[in-house]
Amino acid sequence: MFSINISPILLRFLFGGSTVVASTLIARSFGGRLGGIFAAFPAVYLAAVVGLGTEYEGSELILVSEQLSKGVLVGMAADICCALAASYLILKYGWKIGLILSLLFWAMLAPLIYITWFGF
Repeated sequence: MFSINISPILLRFLFGGSTVVASTLIARSFGGRLGGIFAAFPAVYLAAVVGLGTEYEGSELILVSEQLSKGVLVGMAADICCALAASYLILKYGWKIGLILSLLFWAMLAPLIYITWFGF
Protein backbone atom coordinates (compact mmCIF):
# COMPACT_ATOMS: atom_id res chain seq x y z
CA MET A 1 0.00 0.00 0.00
CA PHE A 2 1.11 3.56 -0.66
CA SER A 3 2.17 5.47 2.45
CA ILE A 4 3.46 8.99 2.99
CA ASN A 5 5.90 9.97 5.69
CA ILE A 6 4.92 13.51 6.69
CA SER A 7 8.15 14.58 8.43
CA PRO A 8 10.30 14.88 5.24
CA ILE A 9 7.49 16.84 3.59
CA LEU A 10 7.28 19.25 6.53
CA LEU A 11 11.05 19.60 6.53
CA ARG A 12 11.08 20.56 2.84
CA PHE A 13 8.22 22.98 3.45
CA LEU A 14 10.05 24.68 6.33
CA PHE A 15 13.43 24.90 4.56
CA GLY A 16 11.95 26.07 1.25
CA GLY A 17 9.44 28.48 2.74
CA SER A 18 11.99 29.99 5.11
CA THR A 19 14.38 30.58 2.23
CA VAL A 20 11.71 32.33 0.16
CA VAL A 21 10.80 34.60 3.07
CA ALA A 22 14.46 35.34 3.87
CA SER A 23 15.36 36.14 0.24
CA THR A 24 12.32 38.43 -0.05
CA LEU A 25 13.24 40.31 3.12
CA ILE A 26 16.88 40.60 2.03
CA ALA A 27 15.86 41.83 -1.43
CA ARG A 28 13.57 44.48 0.09
CA SER A 29 16.22 45.61 2.55
CA PHE A 30 19.41 45.39 0.49
CA GLY A 31 18.32 45.15 -3.15
CA GLY A 32 17.48 42.50 -5.68
CA ARG A 33 21.02 41.35 -6.39
CA LEU A 34 21.68 40.25 -2.85
CA GLY A 35 18.15 38.87 -2.56
CA GLY A 36 18.75 36.87 -5.73
CA ILE A 37 21.81 35.23 -4.23
CA PHE A 38 19.73 34.06 -1.29
CA ALA A 39 16.88 33.02 -3.60
CA ALA A 40 19.30 30.49 -5.10
CA PHE A 41 20.07 28.94 -1.70
CA PRO A 42 19.73 25.15 -2.04
CA ALA A 43 17.26 24.75 0.83
CA VAL A 44 15.09 22.20 -0.92
CA TYR A 45 18.13 20.09 -1.78
CA LEU A 46 19.39 20.17 1.80
CA ALA A 47 15.94 19.29 3.12
CA ALA A 48 15.72 16.43 0.62
CA VAL A 49 19.07 15.01 1.73
CA VAL A 50 18.07 15.22 5.39
CA GLY A 51 14.71 13.65 4.52
CA LEU A 52 16.44 10.77 2.76
CA GLY A 53 18.34 10.09 5.97
CA THR A 54 15.03 9.43 7.70
CA GLU A 55 13.84 7.03 4.99
CA TYR A 56 16.96 5.07 3.97
CA GLU A 57 20.05 3.56 5.57
CA GLY A 58 23.51 2.34 4.59
CA SER A 59 24.31 1.62 0.96
CA GLU A 60 20.74 2.33 -0.12
CA LEU A 61 21.01 5.86 1.37
CA ILE A 62 24.26 6.43 -0.51
CA LEU A 63 22.73 5.27 -3.80
CA VAL A 64 19.61 7.42 -3.43
CA SER A 65 21.69 10.45 -2.33
CA GLU A 66 23.93 10.05 -5.37
CA GLN A 67 20.91 9.91 -7.68
CA LEU A 68 19.41 12.99 -6.02
CA SER A 69 22.70 14.87 -6.32
CA LYS A 70 22.99 14.10 -10.04
CA GLY A 71 19.52 15.53 -10.52
CA VAL A 72 20.47 18.61 -8.50
CA LEU A 73 23.52 19.21 -10.71
CA VAL A 74 21.29 19.13 -13.77
CA GLY A 75 18.73 21.37 -12.10
CA MET A 76 21.32 23.93 -11.05
CA ALA A 77 22.85 24.07 -14.52
CA ALA A 78 19.38 24.52 -16.02
CA ASP A 79 18.59 27.16 -13.36
CA ILE A 80 21.63 29.21 -14.38
CA CYS A 81 20.57 29.05 -18.02
CA CYS A 82 16.99 29.94 -17.05
CA ALA A 83 18.17 32.97 -15.05
CA LEU A 84 20.27 34.18 -17.99
CA ALA A 85 17.37 33.66 -20.38
CA ALA A 86 14.95 35.40 -17.99
CA SER A 87 17.21 38.44 -17.68
CA TYR A 88 17.11 38.82 -21.45
CA LEU A 89 13.53 37.73 -22.17
CA ILE A 90 11.91 39.79 -19.40
CA LEU A 91 13.57 42.96 -20.70
CA LYS A 92 12.54 42.13 -24.26
CA TYR A 93 8.95 40.88 -23.72
CA GLY A 94 7.93 42.07 -20.25
CA TRP A 95 7.87 40.08 -17.05
CA LYS A 96 4.86 37.85 -17.79
CA ILE A 97 5.84 36.60 -21.24
CA GLY A 98 9.55 36.66 -20.40
CA LEU A 99 9.00 34.52 -17.32
CA ILE A 100 6.83 32.03 -19.19
CA LEU A 101 9.38 31.74 -22.00
CA SER A 102 12.30 31.31 -19.62
CA LEU A 103 10.46 28.60 -17.67
CA LEU A 104 9.60 26.79 -20.90
CA PHE A 105 13.27 27.06 -21.84
CA TRP A 106 14.19 25.49 -18.48
CA ALA A 107 11.64 22.69 -18.99
CA MET A 108 13.21 21.78 -22.33
CA LEU A 109 16.80 22.29 -21.24
CA ALA A 110 16.82 20.29 -17.98
CA PRO A 111 15.96 16.92 -19.62
CA LEU A 112 18.40 17.65 -22.43
CA ILE A 113 21.22 18.31 -19.96
CA TYR A 114 20.36 15.16 -17.99
CA ILE A 115 20.35 12.97 -21.10
CA THR A 116 23.60 14.52 -22.31
CA TRP A 117 25.43 14.03 -18.99
CA PHE A 118 23.98 10.79 -17.71
CA GLY A 119 22.26 9.12 -20.65
CA PHE A 120 18.70 7.88 -20.56
